[in-house]
Amino acid sequence: MAAAARAPPTAAARVGLLYDERMCAHATPDGEDHPEKPDRLRSIWRKLNAEGVASRYGLSLASARRLRVPLLDSRCVALKAKEAKDKYIASVHSQNHIKLMKDISSKKYDSSRDKIARKFNSIYFNKGSSESALLAAGSVIEVAEKVASGELNSAIALVRPPGHHAEHGEAMGFCLFNNVAVAASYLLNERPDLGIKKILIVDWDVHHGNGTQKMFYKDPRVLFFSVHRFDYGTFYPAEGDASHCFIGEEAGKGYNINVPWEHGKCGDADYIAAWDHVLLPVAEAFDPDMILVSAGFDAALGDPLGGCCITPNGYALLLTKLYASSGSESDIEDVDELYGTVSSVDVTQAADDVLGERLLKMKLDEDNLAMKSISSGSSVEQLPSDSVEEHSKASVFASKRIADLSFTWRSVSSRIYVWYASFGSNMWKPRFLCYIQGGKDSWYSNVLYLGKEDDLPILTMTCPSSDIEKYTSGELPLAPPSKTYAATLIRGLVEGKQLDAVEAAGYINSAAARVL
Repeated sequence: MAAAARAPPTAAARVGLLYDERMCAHATPDGEDHPEKPDRLRSIWRKLNAEGVASRYGLSLASARRLRVPLLDSRCVALKAKEAKDKYIASVHSQNHIKLMKDISSKKYDSSRDKIARKFNSIYFNKGSSESALLAAGSVIEVAEKVASGELNSAIALVRPPGHHAEHGEAMGFCLFNNVAVAASYLLNERPDLGIKKILIVDWDVHHGNGTQKMFYKDPRVLFFSVHRFDYGTFYPAEGDASHCFIGEEAGKGYNINVPWEHGKCGDADYIAAWDHVLLPVAEAFDPDMILVSAGFDAALGDPLGGCCITPNGYALLLTKLYASSGSESDIEDVDELYGTVSSVDVTQAADDVLGERLLKMKLDEDNLAMKSISSGSSVEQLPSDSVEEHSKASVFASKRIADLSFTWRSVSSRIYVWYASFGSNMWKPRFLCYIQGGKDSWYSNVLYLGKEDDLPILTMTCPSSDIEKYTSGELPLAPPSKTYAATLIRGLVEGKQLDAVEAAGYINSAAARVL
């Protein structure tokens, strides 16, 4: 989460940076791997140190923590994490929700914690969840307050669990408290002395910020802007109010803006266009006193779920443009110079060599289609002027071919009401169709129909067809799903009215013990 003020203070203290290892205590119950894991935050901190941004004294992270030395260079100010008070969280969350999130890590929930987690959509708890959630919300308040008071030009809080999916009375989508909403409400309602009367919240996470939208849907003091994958309502959180048609209600009508992508592979040029033609003109008219950014980076090139391809330079330009719009042009690099760097970069080179090679060789269907997909690094800006027309024609032709393709497994599966469960999914038909439709030309092209067993359709979208053969022959050993993932599968089967919980658990256990 990042914050910037409209009027910059003195140049002495420019950027605040907050990180606290305690927020890494929130993890899956038994240490299973998960997209939203402690290493996600630690890797950011390691990168900052590697680049010298957070390594003023040349100490290791362990030594710095032991000596209590802030690992920051002269450009940054170290901020301390603080737990959010109940009364501040209560401005956007119900009392019952606050009590549960604060108590879920206590001993009294040791035997029921996992069961409670299964009642929510894509949520896990452990003994460190409560403290992490309180610190995350409190830390965003801390950085926002420092910027609003004029102590800092801008600040970033490296926090987890994230927050933009959390709703008034419900945790969802890896989010326990809605951190940015708590901070915005704090500035508007608890600290009128700071003079923050209008706040722009920019949510560039690849998923829609459903919780944040609902919390300020009728509030004209908050302009909420979310750019996200929508895929005609099938992309997580698969709610219709992520559409561009939802613009706010009552006094807040016109203060809610959604820019929904209907497919993956959107990159720097797409997001810059949304900024230049939608966000920045509206932001200029709104003239906010504060900008808060829900900075999820899962629209980045290489993210396996987001399927988009923003480069690091692309993110830099988006933030630079936004920061410039706040009236802080004197403290930033030349926007035009940075734009030139971004528009000329080959996105396949922004990732590691392995990822770049995968992007270049990615096919729509390994068994039935020889045509390679167009590289995500090919944008109109990167092509010579005399090849733009040819590129456009080729894109249209490719789109038509993709739309006309007929896959055997799709024709079979289209007659079955499939319920699919996975981390980050909603476990209903629209969620599954997101993968089916996305498989036409993006990351999810590896959906294989394997037939039926016990009258249940069996599909895999986690490995290529070549691996299926290896599993069948025994070359690759079968392994049961982790406890957390198994619980999610069970919920999907139960909500799909295929099996009850006991039958679903028995089916998964028996299936994991049999060869294909």
